[in-house]
Amino acid sequence: MAQVLEFRLPDLGEGLTEALIVRWLVEVGEVVAVDQPVVEVETAKAMVDVPCPYGGVVTARFGEEGTELPVGAPLVTVAVGTPAHPEPAGDADRGSGNVLVGYGTSEAPARRRRVRREQAAPAAAVAVTDAQAPAPARGDGPVPVISPLVRRLARENGLDLRELAGSGPDGLILRADVERALRDGVARTESPAPTATPVPAVASAEGTRVPLKGIRGAVADKLSRSRREIPDATCWVDADATELMHARVQMNEGTGPKISLLALLARICTAALARYPELNSTVDLEAREIVRLDRVHLGFAAQTERGLVVPVVRDAHTRNAESLSAEIARLTEAARTGTLTPAELTGGTFTLNNYGVFGVDGSTPIVNHPEAAMLGVGRIVPKPWVHEGELAVRQVVQLGLTFDHRVCDGGTAGGFLRYVADCVEQPTVLLRTL
Repeated sequence: MAQVLEFRLPDLGEGLTEALIVRWLVEVGEVVAVDQPVVEVETAKAMVDVPCPYGGVVTARFGEEGTELPVGAPLVTVAVGTPAHPEPAGDADRGSGNVLVGYGTSEAPARRRRVRREQAAPAAAVAVTDAQAPAPARGDGPVPVISPLVRRLARENGLDLRELAGSGPDGLILRADVERALRDGVARTESPAPTATPVPAVASAEGTRVPLKGIRGAVADKLSRSRREIPDATCWVDADATELMHARVQMNEGTGPKISLLALLARICTAALARYPELNSTVDLEAREIVRLDRVHLGFAAQTERGLVVPVVRDAHTRNAESLSAEIARLTEAARTGTLTPAELTGGTFTLNNYGVFGVDGSTPIVNHPEAAMLGVGRIVPKPWVHEGELAVRQVVQLGLTFDHRVCDGGTAGGFLRYVADCVEQPTVLLRTL
């Protein structure tokens, strides 16, 4: 006799308490294997698939795409041990126990079964209500959109997706494409036709409301807390990065792995933190203590289509430039594809922020709570510079340090920043002090 087991949204760890349903990966009536992903969710940290620990027939799904569920809420129910649908390999009554996001059995399904919404549900599936079904594509053929959030954003703003050219793989329309179209003023198909009588601009100045959910909401909460709790200060200095750029070229002349500029800056940061450990700390308000940390978990800011994320390089102080470069590249790619795990986005002790990629020289960033400092790096551009007593054109960069004034005074912060600048100007300084 079949036993119906309920699988609830698991504790995703790292303080996360809810998740947004992005896409269901299974239909009611579908047979699932143990640890097969059943739903794709967006947390405040990352986009992840949730595997179900039971094998059997899906009898119900809870929550529509685009809605938030709290941890512990029902996700699906699975009938195990049905004669018509024999259980997949594994003890379905007990399940695998691997319910944390990003952790499945050692033998995960070779390929995810992503059921297209255009396909009919199996005969055993219950009917999907109109509210659950996505709006049908208009025009000749389906619109290349996967995310229901993209469809909803376009629908709420009266945007015809057929007018857009997607920037994703194979013309896939991404959220960034919709937002760009809205900024550019693409015509709204659902809006009333304009009348001959002009309407004052103030009459329709309601604006667009963007919910503070997911990553955007998490960033808002964290930055607000940082601003409330941390009495930060910022100091900065211009540095001649010409020699550092030359050193990088020489290091990458061989056939081995290439080393990124960000990795060199990360290596300089870890050396500077070894000399000024006050900046690798956090403040325990309840105990009224400064906690100086023994290990450096270096975060670096990465801008993605889903917003700003800060992946963390674990034990950065133990890595050389080559290892740092490889790990930064891996985490950056995971950030772009939305596959970072919560563990890869938390636990940082110091942040490196290369805002120079946006074409700006300087910034006064907010410290990434609960850390105590952040090093900002502006763009590296040719500028007039006095070099060896003569005016020359050199590659100049502005370095800025925002720090928690509770953990140290300006002398310590200035010493840290000056050491970083010295290493940028003369990379051999780093070699001499290792």
